[in-house]
This record gives sequence, C-alpha cells and structure tokens, in this order.
Amino acid sequence: MYAAGSVHYETFRNGSKTYFNSSRFFPEDVRRDVFALYGFVRTADDFVDRVPQDRDGFTGFVNRYRAALHGPASNDPIIDSFVELSRRKGFDPAWTDAFLHSMASDLDTSRHETIDASLAYIYGSAEVIGLFMSRIMNLDAGAENAAQMLGRAMQFINFIRDIAEDNKFGRIYLPISESSLNSLDEAETRVHGEEFVAFIHAQLQRYMMWQEEAEAGYGLIPRRYRIPIKTAGDMYKWTGQQIAENPFIVYNRKVKPHRARIVFSGLFNLVSC
Repeated sequence: MYAAGSVHYETFRNGSKTYFNSSRFFPEDVRRDVFALYGFVRTADDFVDRVPQDRDGFTGFVNRYRAALHGPASNDPIIDSFVELSRRKGFDPAWTDAFLHSMASDLDTSRHETIDASLAYIYGSAEVIGLFMSRIMNLDAGAENAAQMLGRAMQFINFIRDIAEDNKFGRIYLPISESSLNSLDEAETRVHGEEFVAFIHAQLQRYMMWQEEAEAGYGLIPRRYRIPIKTAGDMYKWTGQQIAENPFIVYNRKVKPHRARIVFSGLFNLVSC
C-alpha cells in the first residue's frame, strides 16, 4: 500500500475526499491499484485545471506515458505505476486514449451543450474509469455496463455540483440546449430562477436513472469490493439530494460530504452489505 507522504497517496488524498476515504475500505492490494489509477488520472486532470492551464505539462505527460507504454520506464512514478497496472490488469489502451482525449479537450474552452456532446466527453472522462475499476476488481465482462453507468452518474453529479467552478473556465458540460437558458452564469439563472430549478431537477432525474442502472450491477461485485463502491455511490446520492433541495446552492459552495459522513457510511455498509 502506498504510504502517507508518497506521491500516489498525496495525489489521491488532495484530489478527492469522497473517493479517497471510500477507497480505504478496499483490501490493501486493491487499494494500492486504485491509488495507482487515481494518481494517473488526477495528475492528467490537474494539468488542464490549473490556472493558468499547463498545456506543455499535459503534452509532456502524455508523451512520456506513450513512450513508457511501448518502451522503457519513464522514471515518473505516476506514469510507470499506471503502465505496470495497465499491463497486469489488461486495460484496453483505447480506454486510456479516450480518457486523455477528454482531458485534452479541456485545454480549450469546453462547451458540451447537448446530451450527446456531454456523453461523448463523459465516456472518456469517467466511464472508462469504471472500466479500469472493473478490471482492477477482476469482474466479469457482464459487469462493465454497470461500471460505466456508475462512472457516468458520478461525473454528471460533478457537472451539476461544479457549475460555478466551470463557469470560471468558460466550460459547459450540462445540456442547456434542453432549456431556454443562455448560460449557467449565476446572473442568468437568478433572472430565470424557475427555469434553472426545473433544469437542474431534470438533470438530477437523469443522474438517478444512471445511478439506479449502476446499482443494479452491485450484486456482480464481491462483497469486499462492494463496500467502498457503494459508499462512494451513496455519497454522490447525498450530494444530489442536497442540490435538489436548493439548486442555487451550487453558487454558494461546493457540496461535498464531510469525512465523518463518508466513514460512517462505509462502516454502515460494512455491516449491512
């Protein structure tokens, strides 16, 4: 297991409270692989989300990954551990390419204003993460659809939760073409409050449809792995519930569960799953 202070541990801990604390319920060997996966995807994402964005850093990271995939190690612990994991677990290289493609699209202003455009981005940014996780847990191919749907659902909640943050980057990931809103800027949504609330509620219903499809596949996951997966899913459902009660909360703060809530949920699932 990567120890506190290691680059993998710190990258994961600083990148996602929900995923990090939920993953601690995995057995140690799986937890190590999850840290290697998250270290890679978080590092790539950080290049494009920096202010200012680090285009050269991202390009160099991708080039080092591709070289290490087909040649000697890069001497970058984030890249080399992911390449080793990819080979050992039989990741499809096309999944990683799809992920990097979605990340690269964020180097320019991303506007995904239709559901088809949003889903194309989500496949690379999140559904393939579900596929990686299914391989890490050695699940049968029959579990892949549920794994993709869980990644899709979680990413969609992130889009809703992070509206204010994405506005600063000039990004739109939600299908506002389904509404009469011209943007998701707070000034616009305050003027058209009822329309905004109805739009967010419709997107939350869409999220729940995908979340329920994912949960239908929980039975395909061994219990020792199901606990952290369900815990993370439960926390995203909690986030959705908070936003449903007051959609304008997304402009006031980033809705995230506290660590105590995550741990309590994990312990509850430990005895109830």
